[in-house]
Amino acid sequence: MIDRESAVHLLRKVVQESVADQTEAVLLTEDSSLTRFAGSAVHQHVAERNQTVILRVVLRKKIAVVTTNILRPSSLRKSLQKAIALAKVQQANDEFVSLPGPESLPETKTFFENISRLTPGTKVRMIKKLLRRVKEKGCRGSGAFSNGEVEMAVVNSLGVEAYQRFSDLFLHLIVENEKSSGYASFVARDPDRLDADSLAQEAIRKTSKEEPIQVEPGEYEVILEPYAVSELLSFLGYLGFHALAVQEGRSFFSNRFGEKMVDEKVTVYDDGLDPEGLQVPFDFEGIAKKRVTFFDRGVAKGVTYDSFTAGREGKKSTGHGLIAPNTEGPIPINLFMKGGESSLEEMVKSVRRGIYVTRFHYTNVVEPMKAVITGMTRDGTFLIEEGEIKKPVKNLRFTESVLKALSRVRGVSRDRRICSEGTVYSRRFVTGTVAPAVKIDGFNFSGVSAL
Repeated sequence: MIDRESAVHLLRKVVQESVADQTEAVLLTEDSSLTRFAGSAVHQHVAERNQTVILRVVLRKKIAVVTTNILRPSSLRKSLQKAIALAKVQQANDEFVSLPGPESLPETKTFFENISRLTPGTKVRMIKKLLRRVKEKGCRGSGAFSNGEVEMAVVNSLGVEAYQRFSDLFLHLIVENEKSSGYASFVARDPDRLDADSLAQEAIRKTSKEEPIQVEPGEYEVILEPYAVSELLSFLGYLGFHALAVQEGRSFFSNRFGEKMVDEKVTVYDDGLDPEGLQVPFDFEGIAKKRVTFFDRGVAKGVTYDSFTAGREGKKSTGHGLIAPNTEGPIPINLFMKGGESSLEEMVKSVRRGIYVTRFHYTNVVEPMKAVITGMTRDGTFLIEEGEIKKPVKNLRFTESVLKALSRVRGVSRDRRICSEGTVYSRRFVTGTVAPAVKIDGFNFSGVSAL
């Protein structure tokens, strides 16, 4: 890891040497550790340390990006020269206005020193204790336990200088017996918040010794746990909650701002400074995160911007720039859905006949403009009858518009939890979605899953 002063000095020197009209340098370092377990035994431990500098240069309106993980001054100088040479032969982007200028940044605690206690040996001992609890209930456990430290620094030729250090950990647990499986997950920046025993109990409660029954495809009342709700919200963020999707006419928000699109119980927003989530004080352009509300009591309100999409409209960035080159847009990464007035138990009791869903799996987009997605239920799907959770159900495939589903919300839980898939196969930068459980009066299941 590189300290604040050294990181900013390194990037500042690169930027000062540039002959481009505008230059941006982003440093990302990671010290990442992943432990996997399956069949109630730890079977893999891997670790990675890496440092990456992303250089973005602008010549008039021609832009190029070069990435390197060799941080020697001579190598950075060569990368800068390569970026400038590439920019000269690029097609000009006439809609580009400028990289952002500096602004004050909030002080936010995102790093906890005790993350260093999570050594491979410590993690293995914690996992073994967790697996003993699972075995006592006649089950097997599998999953992944990862922790890491990340540094991010951003410097540009207009005066932006930003630095932040992050810690994070996540633990995904699947518990299974001969008949069914259950799931529980935890994510935080502070290791002291992890209660592995409670996580095991949560996953075990989702299992059943009864043979799962098959229910016919169709429209059912559903209770979606926060894991499932967070999946739906993440797709909305990717498909339409950002300015690029609106500007390109591919967002469900296009020409609908100010319109009531979902139930009034639904308020969804992005806030990188809310301590209930995984805080991220500024974006990959060094701009402070602003809270952006997408649905305010069901009404379409706003979208996120980075410097490019904001410049197109003569607006300011909301602090949602991602790593360059970014062709997908300023996708929100700190999503929240406001809690309601019910408890999970109260919502279950209100269901005459429906389906209880713990989480979704293998979810994909069908119709982007209508936010129609498809996927499967997994690790805790049950039939609800007369207000009681009854038999386990064979996993179902769903094909549903998230907007349509959210327009049928009949209950929202007071309690919320932070959910995250973590990052295992790509550059480490763990983000989370804070979601309640919801009751939906009509959710379309299109088939029975073979998995």
